Amino acid sequence: MATWFDESRLDDESALAHIDAHLRSLAESGARVRREAHDAAAATAEAIAREQGASAPRAVIAAGPDSRLLRAVLEPWCPVPFVAWPGPALPGWAGSLDLVVMLAPEGSDTGSASAVAEAVRRGAQVVVACPPGSLVAEHAAGRYTTLLPTVTGDQLATAVVMLDYLAQVHLGPRADAEGVATALDDVAVSCSPHRDLAVNPAKMLAISLADTIPVVWGGSVLAARAARRVAESIRRASGRSAIAGDAEHLLPVLEAAKQRDVFDDPFADPAGDLRPLLLVLDDGSDDPVVREQRGRLQAAATSRGVRVETLTTTADTEVARYASLMLQGRYAAAYLQLGLVEE
Repeated sequence: MATWFDESRLDDESALAHIDAHLRSLAESGARVRREAHDAAAATAEAIAREQGASAPRAVIAAGPDSRLLRAVLEPWCPVPFVAWPGPALPGWAGSLDLVVMLAPEGSDTGSASAVAEAVRRGAQVVVACPPGSLVAEHAAGRYTTLLPTVTGDQLATAVVMLDYLAQVHLGPRADAEGVATALDDVAVSCSPHRDLAVNPAKMLAISLADTIPVVWGGSVLAARAARRVAESIRRASGRSAIAGDAEHLLPVLEAAKQRDVFDDPFADPAGDLRPLLLVLDDGSDDPVVREQRGRLQAAATSRGVRVETLTTTADTEVARYASLMLQGRYAAAYLQLGLVEE
Protein backbone atom coordinates (compact mmCIF):
# COMPACT_ATOMS: atom_id res chain seq x y z
CA MET A 1 0.00 0.00 0.00
CA ALA A 2 1.55 3.31 -1.11
CA THR A 3 1.99 6.20 1.29
CA TRP A 4 2.05 9.83 0.23
CA PHE A 5 2.11 13.16 2.02
CA ASP A 6 -0.90 15.46 1.86
CA GLU A 7 0.28 18.86 3.10
CA SER A 8 -3.24 20.29 2.95
CA ARG A 9 -4.07 18.23 6.05
CA LEU A 10 -1.70 20.38 8.12
CA ASP A 11 -4.12 23.32 7.89
CA ASP A 12 -7.31 21.27 7.77
CA GLU A 13 -9.24 21.77 11.02
CA SER A 14 -11.04 18.42 10.75
CA ALA A 15 -7.75 16.57 10.20
CA LEU A 16 -6.02 18.47 13.02
CA ALA A 17 -8.86 17.49 15.35
CA HIS A 18 -7.70 13.86 15.11
CA ILE A 19 -4.38 14.72 16.81
CA ASP A 20 -5.74 17.44 19.06
CA ALA A 21 -4.97 15.51 22.27
CA HIS A 22 -1.35 14.99 21.23
CA LEU A 23 -0.89 18.62 20.18
CA ARG A 24 -2.41 19.78 23.47
CA SER A 25 0.05 17.60 25.37
CA LEU A 26 2.94 19.18 23.46
CA ALA A 27 1.57 22.68 24.08
CA GLU A 28 1.28 22.02 27.81
CA SER A 29 4.97 21.10 28.16
CA GLY A 30 5.82 24.48 29.70
CA ALA A 31 2.90 24.29 32.10
CA ARG A 32 4.08 20.88 33.33
CA VAL A 33 7.53 22.27 34.07
CA ARG A 34 6.02 25.13 36.06
CA ARG A 35 3.70 22.82 37.98
CA GLU A 36 6.46 20.40 38.97
CA ALA A 37 8.79 23.22 40.00
CA HIS A 38 6.07 24.80 42.13
CA ASP A 39 4.94 21.56 43.77
CA ALA A 40 8.49 20.46 44.60
CA ALA A 41 9.71 23.86 45.85
CA ALA A 42 8.99 23.21 49.54
CA ALA A 43 10.65 19.78 49.52
CA THR A 44 13.65 21.20 47.65
CA ALA A 45 14.06 24.05 50.15
CA GLU A 46 13.83 21.62 53.07
CA ALA A 47 16.44 19.33 51.54
CA ILE A 48 18.80 22.22 50.89
CA ALA A 49 18.40 23.46 54.47
CA ARG A 50 19.42 20.03 55.77
CA GLU A 51 22.50 20.11 53.57
CA GLN A 52 23.80 23.42 54.93
CA GLY A 53 27.39 22.94 56.07
CA ALA A 54 27.59 19.36 54.84
CA SER A 55 30.61 18.28 52.86
CA ALA A 56 30.35 17.41 49.19
CA PRO A 57 29.67 13.75 48.34
CA ARG A 58 32.50 11.56 47.16
CA ALA A 59 30.61 10.94 43.93
CA VAL A 60 27.19 11.49 42.35
CA ILE A 61 25.46 8.44 40.87
CA ALA A 62 22.45 8.99 38.61
CA ALA A 63 20.51 5.74 38.78
CA GLY A 64 17.61 4.43 36.73
CA PRO A 65 16.69 4.47 33.03
CA ASP A 66 16.36 8.28 32.88
CA SER A 67 19.90 8.82 34.17
CA ARG A 68 21.32 9.66 30.74
CA LEU A 69 19.58 13.03 30.63
CA LEU A 70 21.16 13.97 33.96
CA ARG A 71 24.51 12.79 32.65
CA ALA A 72 24.23 15.00 29.57
CA VAL A 73 23.69 18.05 31.78
CA LEU A 74 25.93 17.28 34.74
CA GLU A 75 29.05 15.60 33.37
CA PRO A 76 30.69 18.84 32.16
CA TRP A 77 29.79 20.68 35.39
CA CYS A 78 29.75 18.36 38.40
CA PRO A 79 32.72 19.15 40.71
CA VAL A 80 32.88 15.56 41.99
CA PRO A 81 33.03 12.29 40.02
CA PHE A 82 29.74 11.59 38.26
CA VAL A 83 28.42 8.35 36.79
CA ALA A 84 25.15 7.40 35.13
CA TRP A 85 23.97 3.90 36.01
CA PRO A 86 20.76 3.05 34.11
CA GLY A 87 20.48 -0.57 35.22
CA PRO A 88 18.46 -1.99 38.14
CA ALA A 89 21.45 -1.90 40.50
CA LEU A 90 24.34 0.33 41.61
CA PRO A 91 28.12 0.29 41.09
CA GLY A 92 29.81 -2.05 43.55
CA TRP A 93 31.75 0.80 45.16
CA ALA A 94 28.72 3.02 45.88
CA GLY A 95 28.14 3.59 49.57
CA SER A 96 27.52 6.00 52.41
CA LEU A 97 29.89 8.66 51.08
CA ASP A 98 27.99 9.01 47.81
CA LEU A 99 24.87 10.77 46.56
CA VAL A 100 22.41 8.71 44.52
CA VAL A 101 19.89 10.69 42.45
CA MET A 102 17.05 9.25 40.43
CA LEU A 103 14.35 10.45 38.06
CA ALA A 104 11.24 8.27 38.14
CA PRO A 105 8.49 10.29 36.38
CA GLU A 106 5.99 7.44 36.55
CA GLY A 107 7.36 5.87 39.72
CA SER A 108 6.31 2.38 38.66
CA ASP A 109 9.53 0.96 37.18
CA THR A 110 10.63 -2.11 39.13
CA GLY A 111 14.26 -1.70 38.08
CA SER A 112 14.35 1.84 39.47
CA ALA A 113 12.68 0.65 42.68
CA SER A 114 15.33 -2.05 43.03
CA ALA A 115 18.19 0.41 42.47
CA VAL A 116 16.91 2.97 44.96
CA ALA A 117 16.26 0.27 47.58
CA GLU A 118 19.88 -0.84 47.16
CA ALA A 119 21.06 2.75 47.67
CA VAL A 120 19.06 3.00 50.89
CA ARG A 121 20.43 -0.33 52.10
CA ARG A 122 24.01 0.84 51.55
CA GLY A 123 23.41 4.04 53.51
CA ALA A 124 23.92 6.43 50.60
CA GLN A 125 22.32 9.86 50.54
CA VAL A 126 19.36 9.49 48.18
CA VAL A 127 17.36 12.14 46.30
CA VAL A 128 14.46 10.86 44.19
CA ALA A 129 12.06 12.83 42.01
CA CYS A 130 8.92 10.71 41.69
CA PRO A 131 5.21 10.63 42.55
CA PRO A 132 4.53 10.24 46.29
CA GLY A 133 3.07 6.85 47.12
CA SER A 134 4.52 5.25 43.99
CA LEU A 135 6.48 2.00 43.92
CA VAL A 136 9.79 3.88 43.71
CA ALA A 137 8.81 6.23 46.56
CA GLU A 138 7.99 3.25 48.79
CA HIS A 139 11.37 1.62 48.12
CA ALA A 140 13.20 4.93 48.62
CA ALA A 141 11.97 5.44 52.18
CA GLY A 142 14.94 5.82 54.50
CA ARG A 143 16.78 8.03 56.97
CA TYR A 144 18.94 9.71 54.34
CA THR A 145 16.33 9.97 51.58
CA THR A 146 14.84 13.14 50.12
CA LEU A 147 11.70 12.80 48.01
CA LEU A 148 11.02 15.58 45.50
CA PRO A 149 7.32 15.07 44.68
CA THR A 150 6.21 15.05 41.03
CA VAL A 151 2.80 14.43 39.52
CA THR A 152 2.81 14.95 35.74
CA GLY A 153 4.83 11.93 34.57
CA ASP A 154 6.82 14.26 32.31
CA GLN A 155 10.50 13.30 32.10
CA LEU A 156 11.76 16.79 31.30
CA ALA A 157 9.70 18.47 34.03
CA THR A 158 10.90 15.85 36.52
CA ALA A 159 14.51 16.41 35.43
CA VAL A 160 14.18 20.18 35.92
CA VAL A 161 13.06 19.59 39.53
CA MET A 162 16.13 17.45 40.19
CA LEU A 163 18.50 19.82 38.37
CA ASP A 164 17.17 22.75 40.39
CA TYR A 165 18.05 20.91 43.58
CA LEU A 166 21.51 19.92 42.34
CA ALA A 167 22.25 23.49 41.20
CA GLN A 168 21.37 24.85 44.64
CA VAL A 169 23.74 22.41 46.36
CA HIS A 170 26.48 23.39 43.86
CA LEU A 171 26.61 20.07 42.02
CA GLY A 172 25.27 21.24 38.67
CA PRO A 173 24.48 24.23 36.44
CA ARG A 174 21.49 26.52 36.86
CA ALA A 175 18.38 24.86 35.47
CA ASP A 176 15.95 27.84 35.77
CA ALA A 177 12.53 26.18 35.58
CA GLU A 178 10.84 29.38 34.45
CA GLY A 179 13.37 29.80 31.62
CA VAL A 180 12.76 26.23 30.46
CA ALA A 181 8.99 26.71 30.64
CA THR A 182 9.20 29.98 28.69
CA ALA A 183 11.30 28.33 25.96
CA LEU A 184 8.70 25.56 25.67
CA ASP A 185 5.87 28.10 25.54
CA ASP A 186 7.64 29.97 22.73
CA VAL A 187 7.84 26.76 20.69
CA ALA A 188 4.16 26.02 21.37
CA VAL A 189 3.22 29.44 20.01
CA SER A 190 5.38 29.29 16.88
CA CYS A 191 4.38 25.68 16.10
CA SER A 192 0.69 26.00 17.01
CA PRO A 193 -1.76 24.13 14.75
CA HIS A 194 -3.59 27.44 14.35
CA ARG A 195 -0.62 28.96 12.53
CA ASP A 196 -0.65 28.55 8.76
CA LEU A 197 2.05 26.29 7.36
CA ALA A 198 3.60 29.27 5.55
CA VAL A 199 4.65 30.72 8.92
CA ASN A 200 4.82 27.53 10.98
CA PRO A 201 8.36 26.09 11.19
CA ALA A 202 7.21 22.68 12.42
CA LYS A 203 4.74 22.23 9.55
CA MET A 204 7.38 23.33 7.05
CA LEU A 205 9.86 20.87 8.52
CA ALA A 206 7.27 18.09 8.34
CA ILE A 207 6.88 18.78 4.61
CA SER A 208 10.66 18.58 4.17
CA LEU A 209 10.81 15.29 6.09
CA ALA A 210 7.93 13.70 4.19
CA ASP A 211 9.91 12.02 1.39
CA THR A 212 13.24 11.50 3.15
CA ILE A 213 15.18 9.38 5.59
CA PRO A 214 16.16 11.92 8.28
CA VAL A 215 19.74 11.99 9.51
CA VAL A 216 19.62 14.00 12.74
CA TRP A 217 22.68 15.57 14.34
CA GLY A 218 23.35 17.79 17.35
CA GLY A 219 26.85 18.96 18.16
CA SER A 220 26.86 19.55 21.91
CA VAL A 221 26.15 16.78 24.40
CA LEU A 222 22.61 18.02 25.06
CA ALA A 223 21.89 18.77 21.39
CA ALA A 224 23.02 15.23 20.56
CA ARG A 225 20.60 13.85 23.13
CA ALA A 226 17.82 16.01 21.69
CA ALA A 227 18.72 14.65 18.23
CA ARG A 228 18.21 11.09 19.45
CA ARG A 229 14.84 11.97 20.94
CA VAL A 230 13.74 13.77 17.77
CA ALA A 231 14.80 10.81 15.60
CA GLU A 232 12.83 8.52 17.90
CA SER A 233 9.73 10.72 17.51
CA ILE A 234 10.08 10.73 13.71
CA ARG A 235 10.40 6.94 13.60
CA ARG A 236 7.33 6.53 15.75
CA ALA A 237 5.35 9.02 13.67
CA SER A 238 6.27 7.76 10.22
CA GLY A 239 7.19 4.11 10.63
CA ARG A 240 10.33 4.88 8.62
CA SER A 241 14.00 4.97 9.43
CA ALA A 242 15.44 8.03 11.12
CA ILE A 243 18.93 7.96 12.56
CA ALA A 244 20.86 10.12 14.98
CA GLY A 245 24.47 9.84 16.04
CA ASP A 246 27.91 11.37 16.12
CA ALA A 247 29.33 13.03 13.03
CA GLU A 248 31.67 10.15 12.20
CA HIS A 249 28.72 7.75 12.22
CA LEU A 250 26.50 9.94 10.04
CA LEU A 251 29.08 11.00 7.46
CA PRO A 252 29.14 7.58 5.70
CA VAL A 253 25.35 7.73 5.35
CA LEU A 254 25.52 11.11 3.63
CA GLU A 255 28.52 10.19 1.50
CA ALA A 256 26.80 7.00 0.31
CA ALA A 257 23.73 8.89 -0.89
CA LYS A 258 23.08 8.60 -4.61
CA GLN A 259 23.92 11.81 -6.43
CA ARG A 260 20.72 13.64 -7.29
CA ASP A 261 19.89 13.69 -10.99
CA VAL A 262 18.18 16.96 -11.93
CA PHE A 263 16.41 15.13 -14.78
CA ASP A 264 14.75 12.55 -12.50
CA ASP A 265 10.96 12.70 -12.39
CA PRO A 266 10.12 13.06 -8.65
CA PHE A 267 6.60 11.72 -9.32
CA ALA A 268 7.62 8.71 -11.36
CA ASP A 269 7.89 6.38 -8.35
CA PRO A 270 6.74 8.05 -5.14
CA ALA A 271 7.21 4.78 -3.26
CA GLY A 272 10.79 4.39 -4.49
CA ASP A 273 14.04 4.94 -2.63
CA LEU A 274 13.93 7.77 -0.11
CA ARG A 275 16.87 10.13 0.02
CA PRO A 276 18.49 11.24 3.27
CA LEU A 277 17.91 14.67 4.74
CA LEU A 278 20.39 16.20 7.18
CA LEU A 279 18.57 17.76 10.13
CA VAL A 280 20.92 19.88 12.27
CA LEU A 281 19.95 20.78 15.83
CA ASP A 282 21.81 24.01 16.54
CA ASP A 283 21.86 25.07 20.19
CA GLY A 284 24.32 27.89 19.55
CA SER A 285 27.42 26.02 20.70
CA ASP A 286 30.62 27.83 19.69
CA ASP A 287 32.91 24.89 20.43
CA PRO A 288 35.48 24.61 17.61
CA VAL A 289 35.00 20.83 17.40
CA VAL A 290 31.24 21.26 16.98
CA ARG A 291 31.77 23.85 14.24
CA GLU A 292 34.24 21.58 12.44
CA GLN A 293 31.93 18.56 12.58
CA ARG A 294 28.96 20.57 11.39
CA GLY A 295 31.00 21.90 8.48
CA ARG A 296 32.01 18.37 7.44
CA LEU A 297 28.42 17.12 7.58
CA GLN A 298 27.08 20.05 5.58
CA ALA A 299 29.88 19.74 3.00
CA ALA A 300 29.11 16.03 2.57
CA ALA A 301 25.40 16.80 2.19
CA THR A 302 26.07 19.51 -0.38
CA SER A 303 28.39 17.28 -2.40
CA ARG A 304 25.67 14.64 -2.73
CA GLY A 305 22.76 17.03 -3.27
CA VAL A 306 21.25 16.18 0.15
CA ARG A 307 18.88 18.77 1.59
CA VAL A 308 19.84 20.35 4.93
CA GLU A 309 17.35 21.66 7.48
CA THR A 310 18.24 23.37 10.77
CA LEU A 311 16.42 23.78 14.07
CA THR A 312 17.67 26.70 16.16
CA THR A 313 16.94 28.20 19.56
CA THR A 314 17.81 31.38 21.45
CA ALA A 315 16.89 30.12 24.93
CA ASP A 316 19.10 31.27 27.80
CA THR A 317 20.27 28.06 29.49
CA GLU A 318 21.54 24.71 28.22
CA VAL A 319 18.52 22.83 29.53
CA ALA A 320 16.12 25.37 27.98
CA ARG A 321 17.87 25.05 24.62
CA TYR A 322 17.64 21.26 24.83
CA ALA A 323 13.94 21.50 25.67
CA SER A 324 13.26 23.92 22.81
CA LEU A 325 15.00 21.80 20.17
CA MET A 326 13.34 18.60 21.34
CA LEU A 327 9.84 20.12 21.35
CA GLN A 328 10.30 21.62 17.87
CA GLY A 329 11.23 18.17 16.60
CA ARG A 330 8.23 16.58 18.31
CA TYR A 331 5.84 19.07 16.75
CA ALA A 332 7.33 18.36 13.32
CA ALA A 333 6.92 14.62 13.92
CA ALA A 334 3.26 15.13 14.87
CA TYR A 335 2.57 17.06 11.67
CA LEU A 336 4.50 14.48 9.65
CA GLN A 337 2.26 11.72 11.00
CA LEU A 338 -0.84 13.79 10.22
CA GLY A 339 0.19 14.43 6.62
CA LEU A 340 1.13 10.85 5.74
CA VAL A 341 -1.83 9.01 4.21
CA GLU A 342 -2.18 5.59 2.64
CA GLU A 343 -3.92 4.95 -0.64
